[in-house]
Amino acid sequence: MISEAVVARLIESQFPEWKHLPIRQVDRGGWDNRMFHLGDQMLVRLPSGGQYAAQVEKEVLWLPILAPHLPLAVPVPLAVGNPGFDYPYKWSVYEWIDAEIASRRKVDCMSDFAKRLAQFISALQQVDPSGGPPAGVHNFYRGGSLRHYNREAVAAICRLEDKIDTDAARVVWSEALASQWQGAPVWVHGDISSGNLLVKEGALHAVIDFGMLGVGDPACDLVIAWTFFEGEARDAFRDHLNLDRDTWARARGWGLWKALIVAAGLTDSNAVESENPLPLIAKYLF
Repeated sequence: MISEAVVARLIESQFPEWKHLPIRQVDRGGWDNRMFHLGDQMLVRLPSGGQYAAQVEKEVLWLPILAPHLPLAVPVPLAVGNPGFDYPYKWSVYEWIDAEIASRRKVDCMSDFAKRLAQFISALQQVDPSGGPPAGVHNFYRGGSLRHYNREAVAAICRLEDKIDTDAARVVWSEALASQWQGAPVWVHGDISSGNLLVKEGALHAVIDFGMLGVGDPACDLVIAWTFFEGEARDAFRDHLNLDRDTWARARGWGLWKALIVAAGLTDSNAVESENPLPLIAKYLF
């Protein structure tokens, strides 16, 4: 178990200049990482399992390179820690971003929020991807081909035979698999969800958690069009992204895959968008 006591020992042994600072667990932590306040100005992030451990050094390497090109705040890495005290992975310390996790009730204007997010994604895609990590195990193939998840999706559809329109699901999934990104690889965040978007004074302020970062097909970054936006906000998001119909079909497939496997009990997730997956599946189908 990753506890405040373990974090305190890691800090004291590796960063003694911070040992006097209080440590407390973040109220709403992530899935891939356990997070702790370090004083009032810093955040400690520790991967929750080996499958997330490679993300630490990737973020620390690339975030300072990407940040100057982006129109919103992103995490600022301060230090990388080593394994110790029975904690087996590298971990990181970041500046604390003073903002709240996005929710519809905290956003003053959803259309403006959607526009600002689209501008962020466009800016990220325009950064030179040379040397960036291609889709792979490190980011669960975000930016890669949906065919990596074909077996899971097909199995989930079969399990949900009596709960969803399986014919429609198969059509949407087939359309998602029918094309591939024709452009040069671009940067993808890999996990654009409301839990990774921060709001300040009613407006989108920051994008966090770049653990799924990679270069490839941008379709995976568009799923929020269904999970968080509706009506005019969804239109604003789409209108400010210059992407073709096939890319949006693959984006729909990414969202459908995740909702299917959660609804079928093939995976766990703490994402807000996964709390009630059956209605979400219906959004992807119609």
